[in-house]
Amino acid sequence: MIRPGTPQDARFLRDMLRHAYYWRSGGDEDESGLHPMRYVENWGRPGDAAVIALDEGFPVGAAWYRTFKQSAPGYGFVDEQTPELSIAVVPSRRGHGFGGELMDALLARARAEGYKTISLSVASDSPAVHLYERYGFEKVDERDGAWTMRAEF
Repeated sequence: MIRPGTPQDARFLRDMLRHAYYWRSGGDEDESGLHPMRYVENWGRPGDAAVIALDEGFPVGAAWYRTFKQSAPGYGFVDEQTPELSIAVVPSRRGHGFGGELMDALLARARAEGYKTISLSVASDSPAVHLYERYGFEKVDERDGAWTMRAEF
């Protein structure tokens, strides 16, 4: 089951952020000078949207987006009108279709809210690249082993 996210999901989004951004090393260091917490700080501001995957009533994954300013961009920043997507599923529930369900729900919401494009950042060797490509994301930039990808609606 997929449900809309609310500001009360901020703690779960922080947990999912750890899975999304530290999938390989598990570390907290960031060489770019950007801190991943920018994706969940003050969650619930205008333009923030999330969906939560539930399995037997328990949250097991989340997909969310938010827009950023040129002066304080995210890793996959394209422009101020393009929200940046983040997605994660707890490791024990990966491979069960939750990622696709989350993508379907969040992209439908972005289209319904009138966005024309959506972007993300992903490590070039991440297994998630194939999921993103299936949803029409294409590489638009590459920096420090990460791709910025964008999909148009």
